[in-house]
Amino acid sequence: MSAKEFNLEDIPGVGPATAERLIEAGYETVGKIAQATPQELYDSAEIGEMSARKIITWCSTKVQEIKQGAQETDASKEDSSAKMKDQEEKEGKEADTLQMNGVARTEEFETVDEERVELIETNDEAYVDIGSHLVVGGSGIPSEDEETAVPQKRYDIEDIPGVGPATADKLREAGYLTIESIATAPPAVLSEAAELGETSAKKIIKWCREQADIGTFKTGTDVFAQRLLVKKLSTRVPEIDTLLGGGFETQAISEMYGEFGSGKSQIVHQLAVNVQLPVEMGGLGGSAIYIDTENTFRPERIEQMVHGLEIEGADPQDFLKNIHVARAQSSDHQMLLVENSRELAEELKKAGKPFKLLIVDSLTGLFRSEYAGRGTLAERQQKLNRHMHDIFKLCDEYNAIGLVTNQVQSNPAVFFGDPTKPVGGNIVGHTATFRVYLRKSKAGKRVFRLVDSPNLPEGEALFLVEEGGLRPC
Repeated sequence: MSAKEFNLEDIPGVGPATAERLIEAGYETVGKIAQATPQELYDSAEIGEMSARKIITWCSTKVQEIKQGAQETDASKEDSSAKMKDQEEKEGKEADTLQMNGVARTEEFETVDEERVELIETNDEAYVDIGSHLVVGGSGIPSEDEETAVPQKRYDIEDIPGVGPATADKLREAGYLTIESIATAPPAVLSEAAELGETSAKKIIKWCREQADIGTFKTGTDVFAQRLLVKKLSTRVPEIDTLLGGGFETQAISEMYGEFGSGKSQIVHQLAVNVQLPVEMGGLGGSAIYIDTENTFRPERIEQMVHGLEIEGADPQDFLKNIHVARAQSSDHQMLLVENSRELAEELKKAGKPFKLLIVDSLTGLFRSEYAGRGTLAERQQKLNRHMHDIFKLCDEYNAIGLVTNQVQSNPAVFFGDPTKPVGGNIVGHTATFRVYLRKSKAGKRVFRLVDSPNLPEGEALFLVEEGGLRPC
């Protein structure tokens, strides 16, 4: 089914009257609605901003599904009969050797380690035992536990005083899946998302903060103990890892900026591969979420980098299935994808492949194209600030890495030195925990310069981008 074959009334929340207004405004297809902004739908079709966001998200999802379906169909036509026969023989062998709960696994070849997520209930408390694994060539490789037998009270959304099933469903639809996400939400935003009164929203947030232990003072010793849970993701380039104190850090946002061809997208592709490696190999044993705003994601590049790891039995398809890619059509859609990532993160956690890396490539591209001129600067910066904080809260909640790339601009007032500076101004600079400046050098080398960090000194490291991925000079 193409995007044109959808009736507008098939869209959740769109009735005959709304559909008629959309058609009169020129939005006859799902594809056109997917490219619109909430403000445009509000002005032309008199749709509220929250409803417009939900409609745009639904349409964007359908368009993405159609594109992926078409790509899969084209790819399947190109496969030769010999390759299909080999695949069938391989799956037959795997089905003979693997059994799970007495049922033959004929579609997937995956070994689940015994140390994956387990909940042991004792006296109304849940002891969380986490141990993610990586499937490489059909063998599960367990990683180091982030938490081992830590007493942790479990709460569902319905456990919140004053929240019934209907309100809980509205909160989940708005992306609030845990009490931690509610505890960090502004009352006005929660009130609009769940159609609550602001007073009720404040009470709910207060209760969630008390249960999640958010908003209270801690000693430096407690903070130091919490910092022990922070993990490092290796780039597999020793000079860069040394500069970053071991690698890219979880519970933080790392921003990389530089001109085109400086290596930003190459690094995020490499880290999308590395994050799936076990801890002993410099990875985090988890999955990656990739928000693509400039059409830069290339699965062929992932395949090259997997082969470049030189791991026996490493299958690029095993790595690709753990990278979840979404193409952002507008700045509002980009923000919604981050908000909706919580639902995907919960699914990945239950599946034993926890979310450990969020990539936004690039952060400011869509904002820069939609908000042109000084007159829209204040609104752009306000939305960008909220977007950055949503990324930080998501990564902090799931102990993941936030990795964003940024465009640059030249300062014509600079006559001596480097006139290049990142887009986004102080908003991006203050919110990013680590800032990295990438630039080209001689003989195909790239310069990785750490510009800002709360605990590391400034410095530079050289690296190469080869067919097999990042390499030291």
